[in-house]
Amino acid sequence: MLKIQTFDARAGGNVIYKALAHPLAAEGISRLYAGLTGPVALYDPDRIAEALLAMYPTAVDALFVHDVAEVGQPRAGLTTRALTELPASGAKTVLIAAFDAARIADRIAHLLPPGATVATLDAIRLPAEMISVRGRYLDKLNFATNFAFFRDAGGLSTRLVSANYWANYGAGAMRLWLRLFGEDGSILATWEQALPSGAGGFSIDSRDIRRRFGLGVFTGQLFVHAIGAAGHDVVKYALDTYASDNGASLSCTHDANAWPSDRFAGLPAPDGDERVVLWLQNSHAVPIPAGTVAMDRMGAEQPVTLDADVGPFATVALEVAAMLPGLKWPAQIEIRTGRHVVRPRYEITRGERTRIAHVNVERDNLKADTGIPGMPKVLGRGYLLPFPILPRDKFRSLFQPTPMATTQGTLPIRLDVFDRGGRKVAERFLGCLPRDHNLAQDFDDIDVDAGHGELVYDFRDGGEADGWLHALFRYEDRVSGHVAESSFGAHIFNTVMTYRDEPQSYAGPPPGLSTRLFLKLGDDRRKSFAVLIYPASAAWHPVSSTSLQLFDGEGRLVAESPVPIACSGSAMVWPHEAFGAGALATAGPGGYVLVRDPAVRLFGYHGLMDSAGSFSLDHMFGF
Repeated sequence: MLKIQTFDARAGGNVIYKALAHPLAAEGISRLYAGLTGPVALYDPDRIAEALLAMYPTAVDALFVHDVAEVGQPRAGLTTRALTELPASGAKTVLIAAFDAARIADRIAHLLPPGATVATLDAIRLPAEMISVRGRYLDKLNFATNFAFFRDAGGLSTRLVSANYWANYGAGAMRLWLRLFGEDGSILATWEQALPSGAGGFSIDSRDIRRRFGLGVFTGQLFVHAIGAAGHDVVKYALDTYASDNGASLSCTHDANAWPSDRFAGLPAPDGDERVVLWLQNSHAVPIPAGTVAMDRMGAEQPVTLDADVGPFATVALEVAAMLPGLKWPAQIEIRTGRHVVRPRYEITRGERTRIAHVNVERDNLKADTGIPGMPKVLGRGYLLPFPILPRDKFRSLFQPTPMATTQGTLPIRLDVFDRGGRKVAERFLGCLPRDHNLAQDFDDIDVDAGHGELVYDFRDGGEADGWLHALFRYEDRVSGHVAESSFGAHIFNTVMTYRDEPQSYAGPPPGLSTRLFLKLGDDRRKSFAVLIYPASAAWHPVSSTSLQLFDGEGRLVAESPVPIACSGSAMVWPHEAFGAGALATAGPGGYVLVRDPAVRLFGYHGLMDSAGSFSLDHMFGF
């Protein structure tokens, strides 16, 4: 496993990690290392030596620290020494593992061995024109970055869609720095794209990129760096995979979640005649060693390893049936990646149709929360995991609870079902499920035509909980056989009382009691839609004051349409019905819909649908 700290649920992302992992930083490291003359002494004032040498191995002869409590400790394969020993070390180069290191270098100048030179990580800084906050290099806004699975091959293309939401936080001129890596990790193209001056929408289409740079077919990953960011350091997007040859395939996925993890979960085993492929994409400039990546049936603890290296920034297709032969749905799979990759995508092929979705980070830092079983009554049902039940006459809907932490040995779960008007129409205790359960609940067994379900904790048969409750949701068109699926986790919704960091807020501390959800528009062939859910852990406003706001490509408001939703209810919305063809034409190709509510936190799922039975669905994102 790479010894890197990437993401902390309390503090957010580790900026030093993102500064080191940037592709341009990787190029800078190569130049920096080429100029080092041994023996090399590494001074580690910020405790990042392990991450630096894990991501970029090089020969270091001694490691020095200034904290007396850390002297004599193992770090990065060396034993730390007191900084006061540096003068007698015989080093020819002293590498200071820090950015903005001029003051540090001045402070230790008198400790340098005779004839030694100093090098610092400032040598790998991004160019000044790529820095959003000039005064502090390790400001999180300087590294608003993410990866996207990006492909144009086999009749399938990809389109990344988002908006310049940074403009809402006061950002000035915004642009994206983009680098496309091929399947072997080679650089196919590097370019920049200016964003609208206001909060307008934008897209990046793989077909356009192929034409622009004269590329052949490719399957790889797109690195996205937002320059000029304000207020928000996460690059959020929706990614459509569509049939560019007029085929039947269509799917969408959420952003990649830019933080590598040791494990991921929520990968379904193949069902019937399905083929399931995990697209594994190395997020770093160091190879993934053979034996690092593994798949395992959830709960089995018998991982099967990939006995091949994965090159820097390379993409490999791992077929589930080859690594875990005989495993079938509803079995689910855990993936071990050693913190080398961000959230992978998986693709399921059945007949002429494919669908693509994402797995989720499996936490390794959780333990059971003894406060959840006895949660105060003011928090009502506490943690809820809401998801749509699509119209039963056309769609089959089902779900599967998915363990999403290494410590989750049991999942004590109940299903609550609500119609669109917010009336509770069914309840089903699913049991205290074991980690290796094979439950996949079909709503054909439950009498509800359309609405939504909510998974909640229920301890009648015991069990433990940690608040990290997840599930996979699958939907099938009864005529075409097209399938779409999504996955997400539970939160506390719509209560003014708080528990730990819930209800979450997009901006500021909890409680989060407002909504800003992004909904892309469709085209002549495919119509955009969303299922908006008003989940409530406890009693809240009887009806929401939700509105759909249509913006054009420059972020100007074109039209607004109210969508009142009953508490514990839901609504299926279609922009072409809410606004009409004229308003959508005014919004233009960069237009989008913002779902707004000032006093209710909604949760939503969005997608595209055509008249031939193809559709996509994934959870919405907000900003």
